[in-house]
Amino acid sequence: MTPELLEAGAKARAEYEQRRAAAGPAGLMRLREPDFRHGVALYLDDVTVSFDGFKALNALSLNIDVGELRCIIGPNGAGKTTMMDCITGKTRPDAGKLSFGSTIDLLRLTEPEIAQIGIGRKFQKPTVYEQLSVFENLELALKADRRVRASLFSRLGGAQLDRIGEILGLIHLKDEAQRTAGLLSHGQKQWLEIGMLLMQDPKLLLLDEPVAGMTDEETERTAELFLSLEGKHSLVVVEHDMKFVEQLTQGRKKVTVLHEGSVLAEGLLSEVQANEKVVEVYLGR
Repeated sequence: MTPELLEAGAKARAEYEQRRAAAGPAGLMRLREPDFRHGVALYLDDVTVSFDGFKALNALSLNIDVGELRCIIGPNGAGKTTMMDCITGKTRPDAGKLSFGSTIDLLRLTEPEIAQIGIGRKFQKPTVYEQLSVFENLELALKADRRVRASLFSRLGGAQLDRIGEILGLIHLKDEAQRTAGLLSHGQKQWLEIGMLLMQDPKLLLLDEPVAGMTDEETERTAELFLSLEGKHSLVVVEHDMKFVEQLTQGRKKVTVLHEGSVLAEGLLSEVQANEKVVEVYLGR
């Protein structure tokens, strides 16, 4: 979750809690925890988005299982970013359905509400509070009451400190906890933003080209991080770096190829790499 979304979520939280307290049965149904009993975290059903007559998404249907790590690949303009925009509420589709679990209609929620129910998004360019320390960035991202009075008088408890310590170790920044975030390398800033997302304990992570600009060593560490999250969270990784995709899929995970706003191919990486249509529109370039 970027600082902008954190601030938007903080501003909306009081209103959200008021609506929740005042909601009738229908409102509680809309705002409650998602139901994952069917094993699917995210449903996209015939989602279509048009911009000035151009179909960025063309009846896109896609399911992400609970705890799955799914890589999404495809040429520029295939609809990958628009897909994530729709999931997070930034863009409203012209047609189709988007559901989180089997009970939550994402089209009925605002962007901050979608973040609050457990969907986190990381953009390609890292966005952190550069003037604050690494620790302070993670502290701000804690899933807690951010109203003014609570923020002024709250102190971190033992469980919260332990959680920050756990995330610092996970994102390889334990030794950098007191360092100003603006002094981190590009790759370290990427890890910090991922850590800020994880502080929110999201059920679904949307990650847009997370290793862009990273060194080979940083890319390898990022792959290890994502693989350690598999099963605990559902992850959707949009990526052009095929070596990184290979590291993540390990020859046994499903890869989805988008083209012209819909699914062109889906299967193991070796299968999509052998697909003539995929080679023609993407891999052969």
